[in-house]
Amino acid sequence: MVTGDDGYFPESIAADYDRSSASMFTPETLDPTLDLLTELAGGGRAVEFGIGTGRVALPLAARGIGVHGIDLSGAMVARLRAKPGGDRIPVTMGDFATARADGAGGFSLAYLVFNTISNLTTQDAQVDCFVNAAAHLAPGGTFVVELMVPDLRLLPYGQEAVPFHVSDTRWAFDRYDVATQAMSSNYFSVDPGTGQGTFWSLPFRYVWPSELDLMARIAGLRLRERWDGWTREPFTSESRKHVSVWEKAA
Repeated sequence: MVTGDDGYFPESIAADYDRSSASMFTPETLDPTLDLLTELAGGGRAVEFGIGTGRVALPLAARGIGVHGIDLSGAMVARLRAKPGGDRIPVTMGDFATARADGAGGFSLAYLVFNTISNLTTQDAQVDCFVNAAAHLAPGGTFVVELMVPDLRLLPYGQEAVPFHVSDTRWAFDRYDVATQAMSSNYFSVDPGTGQGTFWSLPFRYVWPSELDLMARIAGLRLRERWDGWTREPFTSESRKHVSVWEKAA
């Protein structure tokens, strides 16, 4: 993915990750995710690519699903380990595009949520991720990806940035390069007490659903379902994200 021990998520980011992503931990957000993943696991084992601090893995394991994680960031995994039950989830440290978990080839479900496949910033790495997912799955197993649809329709000609958060103390925008499919999410914040500012930029490679389907075919997977979200609304031209399910041939 990247050089450096913790990739894009060092201690400085991991320390505040759960607080900054608090809306993703609510039952309204998590329960539909867990319902679908539990159904697809079908009583088998699951592997999460980019397990992070365990937002999805911990409650999924609490439902009786055997979860194994892969992650590059020791700082993020340390947060998982510190949570109740986190020490019981095995984690393989490494790049989820290539790292193999123990038991690869026998998982019923592989999943990758919250736009994390875009942290792989080249097309080759994203293809490798699909190949790796297929290698983890047993025949008939499924690979699930949650990913935004690129907001290029919001870009007037000649503009490259789309703001997605504006407040008195925090500003955030996505920046796009339509020639290379490179993008970044950029965050500025100011401490109202001290006036001290901070900046964080996270690079991505945006990718279209149709391109993902081709990557899946390269890996020997076939699209089974695509929805607007975890509650399985139809995916349409107005959808801002998608949850897609690819299946390995039985």
